Parts: sequence; C-alpha cells; structure tokens
Amino acid sequence: MKFYQKEITLPAFKRGYHLITDIVINEIPELREIKTGQLQVFIKHTSASLTINENADPTVRIDFETHINKMIPENMSYYKHDYEGADDMPAHIKSSMLGCQVQIPVTNGKLNLGTWQGIYLGEHRNYGGQRNVVLTLFGS
Repeated sequence: MKFYQKEITLPAFKRGYHLITDIVINEIPELREIKTGQLQVFIKHTSASLTINENADPTVRIDFETHINKMIPENMSYYKHDYEGADDMPAHIKSSMLGCQVQIPVTNGKLNLGTWQGIYLGEHRNYGGQRNVVLTLFGS
C-alpha cells in the first residue's frame, strides 16, 4: 500500500463553478503508480466547496450558480454573520450543502470518473482568492 499527500494552492477563480480535474491530476503525478486506490480532494476553506458533476457542457456550471443563488440568497435580514459582505454567510451555507471533499476511485493509474464527470470547485465568494486543497492518494 502506498500513501501520498500533497497540499496545493488553486489560483483565484471568479465566483461560480470551475472544473479543476486537470489541475488535480497534474499536481499528483504519483497517481500513475496506483493500480487500485482512492484519491481524496479536500478544500481547507468554509466559503468554497467541491463536488463532482458534468464536465462537458459549461451551461451546467452556469445553471449550478444560478440555482444555488436562488436557493441561498444574499442580504437576508436574518443573517447575523455578514462581516465580509453580503456573500459571506450564503457562501458558508453553500459550502456546507455541497461539501468540502470528494473521494474518487483510482484504477490503473487514472481517476475512475464517469465519461461526463469532473471535479468542480464551487467558489461562493465574490473575491475568494486562492484556495488550498489537500490531495490524499492511497492504494496499491
């Protein structure tokens, strides 16, 4: 059994949903050494999220952003946590709903994602900045 762990810094992305699959794969070349295993991708932030979804049609990412903003609007009078602006508390709620990690099977040195699947960074802040992500790979 082999174990690898690496922390990477993603570039700053604008608010929305962004495919980061290629960044993740490029940052952990040890992936090629694993015949059977798992890759966990964990984001160390409370106002951004990770999820797996459609990797081909960019309108899916636009629809994600549009829908979640309707589900979790800004400027609600009952939000108390707004120290960093109107997007502050909604970003935390979105992050909790979508989650801070994804786990992906590794088969024969590659992520075993479905044909139309990719890893998304959900950037829920207007000015989120760079994001730190921990990649943990294990397997044989």
